[in-house]
Amino acid sequence: MKKVILLLMCFIACQLQSQTKSPEISSKQWQEDLRFLQKTVHDDYSFLFKKTTKEVFDAEVETLYSQIPSMEDHEIVIGMARIVSLFKYGHTDVGFRYQQLPINLYHFSDGVFIQGVHKDYAKAVGAKVLSINNVPIEKALKDIYPSVPSENDYFFKAYGLNYLRIPEVLHAQGIIPELSDTVTFTLEKDGATFKQQFTTLNGEERVPAKYGYVFNNDNWLSSKKQERTPNYLKHFDKIYYYEYLPEQKTVYVRHSQIQDDSTEDIPTFYKRVFNFIDQNDVERLVIDVRLNGGGNNYKNKPIIKGLVRSEKLQKQGSLYVITGRRTFSACQNLVNEISNYTDAIFVGEPTAENINFYGDVNRIKLPNSQTPVALSFAWWQDKPQWEGGPYTVPHVPVDISSTDFENGKDPVLEAALAFKGTDFHMDPMQHFTDLFMAGKMEQISTDAHNMLKDPRYAFFDFENQFDRAGHQLIGIGQVQPATAIFQLNAQLFPKAVSPLYGLGRAYYELKDIEQAKNYLNKAIELDVNGEISIKAKELLKLINQ
Repeated sequence: MKKVILLLMCFIACQLQSQTKSPEISSKQWQEDLRFLQKTVHDDYSFLFKKTTKEVFDAEVETLYSQIPSMEDHEIVIGMARIVSLFKYGHTDVGFRYQQLPINLYHFSDGVFIQGVHKDYAKAVGAKVLSINNVPIEKALKDIYPSVPSENDYFFKAYGLNYLRIPEVLHAQGIIPELSDTVTFTLEKDGATFKQQFTTLNGEERVPAKYGYVFNNDNWLSSKKQERTPNYLKHFDKIYYYEYLPEQKTVYVRHSQIQDDSTEDIPTFYKRVFNFIDQNDVERLVIDVRLNGGGNNYKNKPIIKGLVRSEKLQKQGSLYVITGRRTFSACQNLVNEISNYTDAIFVGEPTAENINFYGDVNRIKLPNSQTPVALSFAWWQDKPQWEGGPYTVPHVPVDISSTDFENGKDPVLEAALAFKGTDFHMDPMQHFTDLFMAGKMEQISTDAHNMLKDPRYAFFDFENQFDRAGHQLIGIGQVQPATAIFQLNAQLFPKAVSPLYGLGRAYYELKDIEQAKNYLNKAIELDVNGEISIKAKELLKLINQ
């Protein structure tokens, strides 16, 4: 089954296709539409209840149902979007098409900025957003979050951010008190703070963003200076291109859709790439998919085959993959497959997609309003369930600042080119497991302390991984080693609660009741009414019986 995701990406980027309510649609008919949506989900898509429950979903439906008579059309649609967004799958959403403010926003490492703007508002290009209608930008982002089908926080950064340019969303989410086609932003630029009113574009005109960016043309301005263009923003007339970087003996590939380019299909393009690598002085390949929102994952096969066959790309440090907040859908499948079958080092930001995820959609229209709803039905699992997660985590985390973008710098590619991976452990837990099997417990402690300080492991969740390993050891009767792991975890994370509960459980298994009680009570004291506190109280109750 093929996945055609680019149209959906246009939807998520607020190039949304739908219909608004006709004047003839009554409150009762809207309520009927809501019931139709509720019944359809329960009858045909109940498998989507993974990140929320049926009870929460139904409670939100009842709340909206009771509010519909007092709501405006757009508030009802955005209300339905909030309900469907409870599933937190980016492919699963409610469609709407409203006018847009003439801005393109980007969340850089130093804040939210106006990356692109219509020429009528030239003063605003490159300005930092401080507030919208006097609502601080941090709160505004938090307020619109529930209306976005955010797979994870990086999905929201990429695809949800520009919901802030839709007045209907701003009103429905309480950021502006009344619906208006003019919204006031407070901006900061060159050390000065000023207010700027933006008025929505006319009719069907849309912000001309491509892969999340606006570029200079007759009517639009970009915050990027024109003197220098980084590789990932070159040749946007092509889905993919490659370039040889002779100083680094590196082939760089930007691949921004899992679709065939009109001038050259994927198999032909990658055949050229791998032939060039084989026949020239090449030591590494960088595949940049940070802008890749998906397409047809059946087209990933020639890429994987070429990577596996290439002798030059077999040693660690020869293959790098750049991921980012727009890496989604069929491109997540590509990332998973590269991870499974190569020793690639991932650089950049986490992906916008869950590692295993629901994709592919059936599109329904609500019977009265004809509002379109996309509901996912296909479960894609490229990795075992215990390797699933909210996103693929890069080995080398790198973000971009507004100044980097303005000056055409690419610290992500720079990090990939400068990375020295000879002493780098791509799978830290496998490294610790090998040390454990060899009886080198002291080495585990030494390496863990060193790796925790190493920025190359910034995204690795040491606390959670050690906690899981400790409980797994208890499960197979290895209580003494589990105790050592929990003690190490407590040393690494002295303010954490999970190692305390782990130690309480371990000492309970060792029949050291006083120590067990001591650690369990510490966990309860720190966690109060949290999940770990509840588990600690249950174990204490068992001990005291």
